[in-house]
Formats: sequence, structure tokens, C-alpha cells
Amino acid sequence: MLVGGPPLGGAFESFTAPDSPQARTLPSGSIRCVDSAFYEPAGHDTYMATAATVGPWSKDAQHGGPPSALAARALERHEPDERHRLARVAVDILRPIPVGKLSVRTRMVRPGRRIALAETVMEADGQEVLHARAWRIERPGGEVPEIVDGASARGLPAVGDGEVPAIFTREPGGYLASIEWRFLRQARLDGGDDSKLDGPAALAIPGTPEAPDKHARYAQVRAAWARPRIPLLPDEEPSAMSRALLVADSGSGVGAALPATEFVFVNVDVTVVLPRDPVGEWLLLEATTAVGSDGTGLAMTRLSDQTRPCGRAWQTLLIARR
Repeated sequence: MLVGGPPLGGAFESFTAPDSPQARTLPSGSIRCVDSAFYEPAGHDTYMATAATVGPWSKDAQHGGPPSALAARALERHEPDERHRLARVAVDILRPIPVGKLSVRTRMVRPGRRIALAETVMEADGQEVLHARAWRIERPGGEVPEIVDGASARGLPAVGDGEVPAIFTREPGGYLASIEWRFLRQARLDGGDDSKLDGPAALAIPGTPEAPDKHARYAQVRAAWARPRIPLLPDEEPSAMSRALLVADSGSGVGAALPATEFVFVNVDVTVVLPRDPVGEWLLLEATTAVGSDGTGLAMTRLSDQTRPCGRAWQTLLIARR
């Protein structure tokens, strides 16, 4: 999402809340008319955002996914080294990112043979709007055993088979229309037994030995498969990290723990770590959100391709009543 609005896009101070009587359910797997790409080149390290970047909470602000993916692209292309892979990208969104022209500048903070740290700064209308840092890690010269983060990915559900979270029940457009979503039924996440939730965190259920406070509310895992319908830039295949960031910023929306009609819950950052590059177009987001009484939340998302888990994403949230 974009900092300053509810998950999946928005603005710092001003956004349009969903009108429940007019809200329309978005069938899992549905799509609307979209642009041909999220951005168009507009000069050296300069890009023009299309309507496909618009978050559903403000027509003037981009969803956080596309600019984060664009930053990852810059981080990978700056002083490239074929020995390295992009393992981690941490993005801080400083303010609402307008739907317009963006410029990007990148520098090497810490060059190195085995590890290297790069930084990208994104500007719009003369202001810095996004900072991103990335660790590049050397690929091994010999074989390294793979240790997988959990079970194999859950199967891709049929179109219309899943349960759409309430936060998605608006007339889709912009970013939401540019991503195909397939939501998983909650029964598939907990195996039909509410005491055995599976997902990116060990979760306790009220009334069980793991949950000593029977009055507390406990996080639940919600999941959706996602794939972009359009490229980041025309006629260009996005990298694994760009594809991951494009959808991982939606983890706080997929795993929303509070009703968007009553609360603002906005992420000020997104960090993605990929122990291995995902394969294929589809990524599974298994997301859960923990909220503290002091108004800080943490959205945690396990990322998987259609074979097995491949990474994790984290988002720090500002939580407040409307």
C-alpha cells in the first residue's frame, strides 16, 4: 500500500473511504481494462506513471507496489555484477507518490566482491518520495543445500473460488485492475480446524494453552495468489525482485486485521528478502497482521511461487481510528 492511506494505496491526510452501500464485491480472479504498463520511459532515469499505478484510495497517489518495483529495477541495474543477486530490498515511502513523472538516482553505498549495498532515491515534483536500499549477495561457487521455509505452496484456486477480503470490495481500477487476484478460502488455510492455522507465523487461538488471554484478539492468516497483467515497463520482463515487490506491498491489505471503515492502517515501509528467486508469474501471499495497543502494527507475508516458498515480506504499520 501507499503510506498515509489504508492498505493497497492512499494518501497521507486525505483519502476516500469505501462507501459500504455502494461497495461492490470483486470476484476472485476478475480484471478490468488496464493500461499497457505501469510506467512509460520519459528520459534518462525518468518515468511517467500510468493510471495502472493508482491506488484505490486516492486517484492522485500511486499504490506502493509499482514504485517499489521500479526502485528494485534501478538497484539491480546500477553498476551490475553478474556474480551478485539481489537478495534484500528495504523501501521507505516518505510521502504520497503522485501519479506523474518520477526521477530515480542510484549510488553504490558499499561496493564489494561478496556483498554490496546500493541505494536509490526517487523524486517527484522536486521532493524525495521514496528511499530504497538493497543488499546484493554473491552467488556461491559450489553447491549449497536448500532449506525450505515451510510446506509447499497451496494450489492456485479457480477464478471466483476464493473469499475476497472486505478491503477489496470497491469498484476496481488502477493498480487493483492491473493485478489478477485469486483468494484462498479460509478453510484451506486452517484445514477446517480453527485450532490449526498454518501460515507465516505461529498463531494462537483464544481459549487454547497457547493463548492464555481468552479475551485477546489473535492474528489470522489470509492468503491470495497474485500476478501482474501488464509489465512494469513496456516490452521489458521484470526481474524476480521487481515482481515480488510489485505485489508484496499488498500483504497488509490481503492480511488486514481491522476493518478499513473504522481504522486507518498504513505501512511506512516494505522489506522483501528472497533466499531464492521465484519462478513463474504467480506469487502466493500468506499474510498476517499483528497490532499493538500503542498504534503500531506489523504485517508479515510469506511469499511462494507455484513450487514452494521463496521469501518473506514485512511492513511497519501506523494504526489509528478514523
